[in-house]
Amino acid sequence: MGRKRSPGLVRRPIRKDGSFVEYVYHIDKVVHGQRICESCRTGDLEEAERYLARRMEQLRQAKVYGVRPTRTFQEAAIKYLRENLHKRSIGDDAGRLRVIMPYIGAIPLDRLHRGVLAEFITDRQRQGRTTGTINHALKVVRHILNVAATEWMDEHGLTWLPAAPKIKLLPDHNKRRPHPLSWDEQDRLLRELPWHLANMALFAVNTGCRDREICQLRWQWEVVIPELSTRVFIIPGEWVKNSDDRLVVLNKTAEAVMDSVRGEHAEYVFTYNGHPLYRMLNSAWKAARKRAELPHVRVHDLKHTFGRRLRAAGVSFEDRQDLLGHRSGRITTHYSAPELERLIEASNKVCEMDRGRPGLVVLRRLNVG
Repeated sequence: MGRKRSPGLVRRPIRKDGSFVEYVYHIDKVVHGQRICESCRTGDLEEAERYLARRMEQLRQAKVYGVRPTRTFQEAAIKYLRENLHKRSIGDDAGRLRVIMPYIGAIPLDRLHRGVLAEFITDRQRQGRTTGTINHALKVVRHILNVAATEWMDEHGLTWLPAAPKIKLLPDHNKRRPHPLSWDEQDRLLRELPWHLANMALFAVNTGCRDREICQLRWQWEVVIPELSTRVFIIPGEWVKNSDDRLVVLNKTAEAVMDSVRGEHAEYVFTYNGHPLYRMLNSAWKAARKRAELPHVRVHDLKHTFGRRLRAAGVSFEDRQDLLGHRSGRITTHYSAPELERLIEASNKVCEMDRGRPGLVVLRRLNVG
């Protein structure tokens, strides 16, 4: 007859792909008023009992002496995901955590530092991941450690971490710089793009809208301004990067684009074969920019182009903020008629610039051999 195991230890099977793999012990026990419900990650009874005893002692020390219980990064990651389900980018964060978890998931929070992440960084570099991609994962880890040290409090009134370690990002020397288009480059790109993408690109370079905002643009968001004999769009915050409602002012060129697509679809402004697009940076865009000899131009460069042209035309910083949809302390969807008229006039400056002189000067660093 086998010896009796400690109360609170439960032997459970682990199944993978529908088939049995092994048995491991789990803890389900209330200690000092707090329930422990977690895996011991072992099928050996003696090892599981040692793990249970250690967890019980941690809780006792936390209650009696104010000593923080040991928590793993996996516990912190789960808490972070559950508390941030409302975040638009939570799916991206979950994907990054899924990749990094095999490296640091079982490590206690108070033992995490930049050196522990070295293996993860090296492996990702070997896999050909860019520095920016690796840094995105490090940023999520850094943020979790920061909130664990400053915001998350346990039942004993202690933060999960006494202090967050410094997680330094990798230097990104190859980060792509913005490429605002010249008038000639814009013409070359538009000539090569298929009709539906050319309309979207022309709209982007005259409104400063992002890829997602243009693909999701709906007719129901159009607002007629009878006092000014014009119309604007108000994009709901759920479709805007900064989550604020976005005013889109239409200059003469953007209005012409609207007129050319009006009536094609009952709901969406821009479509292809009767269906909205999920993104502009697709295979057709990549093929067109290659033919135009602009192999690295992204959709976001159209927004940069609009901003640079506004600045070149002498438009004030505050008006550029509003036209580009940048966050500011102002209520950017509530304007008087004179204010809105000023924004329309400013927006029209970028489609009335004299094409015979350089309307946009882009300084590029020359590579000297």
